[in-house]
Amino acid sequence: MPRALLFLAPGFEEMEAIITIDVLRRAEVEVVTAALGDVTTVTGSHDIAIEADTTLGELSPENETFDAVILPGGMPGSVNLRDDVRVGDWIARTGESGGIVAAICAAPLALAHFGVLTGKNFSSHPSTKEKLLGVGGNYLEERVVVDGRLITSRGPGTAFEFALTLAEILVNAEAAQTLARTMLVKP
Repeated sequence: MPRALLFLAPGFEEMEAIITIDVLRRAEVEVVTAALGDVTTVTGSHDIAIEADTTLGELSPENETFDAVILPGGMPGSVNLRDDVRVGDWIARTGESGGIVAAICAAPLALAHFGVLTGKNFSSHPSTKEKLLGVGGNYLEERVVVDGRLITSRGPGTAFEFALTLAEILVNAEAAQTLARTMLVKP
């Protein structure tokens, strides 16, 4: 069973996190949610509190491996992701092992900070475009952009497409198509 680590930083975008978690779990991906702080309850950017599975401090990079790391956007969640060196360590470790690095909305700001976007095609929420133009990659205004093992997306309105793209890559195209059809995401 594929495994994914989804970071929950204070101020995360709730739709992007919950839709991604739900879709991937329906696709039989083991999704581990990790709070950046010392407690597992994390409040999103719209004051919705979510209970994470664990804290990032309780996870050991030496003992845990994931097929993907996922960064939901939101503000100030994306800044909190960017400012946490442990997030960068997990991104680097996952990328070096051939795993997927995925970010949606403003979370590509964290990827830029950790040097992930250099030489890559990527997207983000339009509000962060100007901050990302000088990172040495190719900014695209597409709903979901896949460049090798990097997946980026625009925002809450693209969360289903983002999650289904992750499901397609982590599981298979048939599983993603079945989910899209049964959830009425696509005709």
